Amino acid sequence: MSETLKTSDFKYHLPKELIAQDPLTDRASSRLMVVDKKTGEVTHTVFREIGQYLNPGDCLVINDTKVIPARLIGERLPRQVPGGKCIEGSEENPHVGARMELLLLKRLGDRSWETLAKPGKRAKEGDRISFGDGSLIATVTEVKDDGNRIVRFDYDGIFEEILDRLGQMPLPPYIRHKLLDRNRYQTVYAKYEGSAAAPTAGLHFTKELLAEIEASGVSIAHVTLHVGLGTFRPVKEENVLDHKMHTESYRVLPADAEKINEAHRNGHRVICVGTTSCRTIETVAAEDGTVKACEGDTSIFIYPGYKFKCMDALITNFHLPESTLLMLVSAFAGKEHVMNAYQEAVKEKYRFFSFGDACLFV
Repeated sequence: MSETLKTSDFKYHLPKELIAQDPLTDRASSRLMVVDKKTGEVTHTVFREIGQYLNPGDCLVINDTKVIPARLIGERLPRQVPGGKCIEGSEENPHVGARMELLLLKRLGDRSWETLAKPGKRAKEGDRISFGDGSLIATVTEVKDDGNRIVRFDYDGIFEEILDRLGQMPLPPYIRHKLLDRNRYQTVYAKYEGSAAAPTAGLHFTKELLAEIEASGVSIAHVTLHVGLGTFRPVKEENVLDHKMHTESYRVLPADAEKINEAHRNGHRVICVGTTSCRTIETVAAEDGTVKACEGDTSIFIYPGYKFKCMDALITNFHLPESTLLMLVSAFAGKEHVMNAYQEAVKEKYRFFSFGDACLFV
């Protein structure tokens, strides 16, 4: 592809009032825009009717990661020096008691995590942060080149229980409203904890709708990709090729790989629910489209010019301007078709982003 593909090519105007601030009471009542990736033709419907666009033998691929309450808000403790003494209020440690926030991104070991610190400049190696009643203490052990912090937690008891008590759901910064029910930022099939953000295309499904789809002869394959920093980091480089994706952990089990491969063998479609499911199967797919059971880390970056090996259709939300997610969708359905569809969505007042409406690209 041309090396002149620019981030600004993926800019569009979005009125702020179209950014969904709250989830709908009924998940499946979201609107659904169906886009023909060959012609760009657009159809308007509601999400609960998505089964009409799925055929017996198709394979629906869902990401069963579970969001953890990964946002911790605490305060800086006095810096310790050799001998256990603390420096408090000195020039070396002027921000004692200041508010600090950590976003947990990736578990590295029993007590160590890669995190995004805010404000980052105040999280230096050796600094300590206390959360809640002091039952959780984080010590910064490393400042990475990309600005992330490695921290080690000290606590008594079970980390997950402490996190559940002290942590908040890490909603994207464009959502200003308080989330009243944590489960509304989880898919109904969320199972394996580890994400810093929800795979939001899956938020539209109810258990009943999934049961109907399966009963119609559509197989459902699970993959796991723990959503990390890439969801929060904008593309700052004007040349798309200069952008570096962060790694995210994934896993594909044998039974699920076989469901995907069976659909391919029999000439049926593999339909990904969300860009995370897409990135997972495109990471593990061979050139002939077959996938294998495996686990690892992926930093796959999909933008126009990419040749899809496995995915035949995509269910996804409306994404931020100039984002890697919008680039992925444009790679699949064509930038012109996608930008025209987004223009139509703005005109028709669709709801955008994490708690917004959905698209099906076929």
